[in-house]
Amino acid sequence: MTVLVVGSVAYDSVETPAGRRKDALGGSATYFSVACSNFAPVSLVGVVGEDFRDSDVEMLRSRAVDLSGLERVEGRTFRWSGVYGPEDINTRETLDTQLNVFGDFAPSLSEAQRESPFLFLANIAPSLQIDVLNQMRRRPKLVALDTMNFWIEGSVSELREVVQQVDVVFMDENEARSFTDSINLLQAANAIHSMGPSTVVVKRGEHGAILFHEGQPFLTPAVPLEHVIDPTGAGDTFAGGFMGYLAATENLTEEGFRRASVTGSVMGSFVVEGFSLERLEEATNVEIETRFRQLATLTRFEPLADDESLPMRQK
Repeated sequence: MTVLVVGSVAYDSVETPAGRRKDALGGSATYFSVACSNFAPVSLVGVVGEDFRDSDVEMLRSRAVDLSGLERVEGRTFRWSGVYGPEDINTRETLDTQLNVFGDFAPSLSEAQRESPFLFLANIAPSLQIDVLNQMRRRPKLVALDTMNFWIEGSVSELREVVQQVDVVFMDENEARSFTDSINLLQAANAIHSMGPSTVVVKRGEHGAILFHEGQPFLTPAVPLEHVIDPTGAGDTFAGGFMGYLAATENLTEEGFRRASVTGSVMGSFVVEGFSLERLEEATNVEIETRFRQLATLTRFEPLADDESLPMRQK
């Protein structure tokens, strides 16, 4: 089934301990779409400027991403630049943000897009996320959203309003704690559950993620990697794999969500192995499935039988 994503399409200038790239293709909707397209059809709604490269349009089209909702307007495409810590690549400093045409972004859905069964509200202003929800003809089978501390700190009332209307919330550890004023992640997840969402995914970078579905926690490991080149877009890529798996299988059971979380972790493992979308574009079906099986092996152990107990020392 088709997944509709509404979010940013951008050019990023990034520096990491492994090197640097200038004006590399990025944006939340872009990373999401490329990851999701491995499993399900994707329809992208976003805005770019006159400077958006034709080669980038063709790359997305080559992955069968529907770009009928990608508006090209007069001006420059959204740009972001940042540098990652030389000792801890999980930390980064934003050097510059130029919203450009994205500053006036007003999503307008086509009639077909309003009927989309799966919807991902990428990291954009909560007011825009609400507007997209209001444009849908009927409630999709599954609605998910991502956000960031900027919206938690500056638009928390609107963010709470949209969180109440979705099924899945993606946040990293700091965002979940800040949004709920809870240090403990289980308490934070329960607080978000109480607002309405049935599923909360807490992203933990190189440590994987924690899926809370209907209150039940599931630890999703990260794929062990020798080299991490560029973490930009890892969270959006995780969400793309997650939603793509669910749209492809329509399995919205607890087991389905667990497999979706593992799929998200697998897709995230590819994007960090290169700058921008370089490595993610190259990932083959065989590589993706191999890493999925690798994570199953990584976490597998023999549980206790009914008549068995641990060899506890008598005290």
